[in-house]
Amino acid sequence: MRIPALFALALAAPALVAPALDAPAFAQVGPVTVQPEATDFRIGAYQLSSLRDAGNIAPNDAKVFGVDAGIAEVDKVLVAAGATQGQIELSVNALLIRLPGHVALIDTGYGMPRGTLLASLEKAGTRADAVTDIMITHGHGDHVGGLVGPDGKPAFANAVVHLSAPEWDAIKSQPNNAKLVAAIGTKVKPFTPGAKLLPGITAVDLHGHTAGHSGYEIVSGKARLMAIGDSAHSYIVSLARPDWVMGYDKDAAVGAANRATVLGRLADSREPVFSPHFPYPGVGRVVRAGSGFKWQPGLPQ
Repeated sequence: MRIPALFALALAAPALVAPALDAPAFAQVGPVTVQPEATDFRIGAYQLSSLRDAGNIAPNDAKVFGVDAGIAEVDKVLVAAGATQGQIELSVNALLIRLPGHVALIDTGYGMPRGTLLASLEKAGTRADAVTDIMITHGHGDHVGGLVGPDGKPAFANAVVHLSAPEWDAIKSQPNNAKLVAAIGTKVKPFTPGAKLLPGITAVDLHGHTAGHSGYEIVSGKARLMAIGDSAHSYIVSLARPDWVMGYDKDAAVGAANRATVLGRLADSREPVFSPHFPYPGVGRVVRAGSGFKWQPGLPQ
């Protein structure tokens, strides 16, 4: 597998909102066309692959990033990091984990026709029917859309779907999820937040973004990696100012508190990180920078 440029154009967030009237006129927003890709690396004895699904550029409109700070303050952070003001690049990535007796997938992206996850999975040398376990971070469409194929049937016919009990309850309570619930209901295995799911994979309670949002800690021997889900969306803004309100968070205060806590722990431990929304392949480390953090992309050695 080829290893792509770590700062390739990135991908989409749960919903796209129109630019504010005072957003910079030159800002380019909307979906980004990407090609299927799979990037392989190892955590101890486990072989992992970051899988590319989709891409988007979100507007800096004070509706999602820095809701409490405003457009100008967010632009200052973007410019200081060498990024284009007025727009925020996001990725949609999924993580494949091969371990004894299991072929596991963390999140499933948008699904067809927008997402490229199944084609990326093929590039990783794996078929959809070979996946035994799917671990969902939360129920937003860019994480669960790929669970269902265009025919309305489960896209991963032989996989158990693991997600936290509070998240499953939240998904079932929303009428617009009726088709999803009907398709995967018999495959879902809800877990108590923080449960050990598979050998070497433990759920981490990171609620706040949603009621049952979960990260996943992958451990093999002394090696480990944390899949942070939507604890942080932008590799620039979310890290530089984790205290700012994120419009996608159901509970803004809890989301911000968890974001600062988990980023601080990861920076201090130097543990590798997988993020579904950081520039593909979304693998690297969080390091401290002033009163906040910054992203250090790179595959574990």
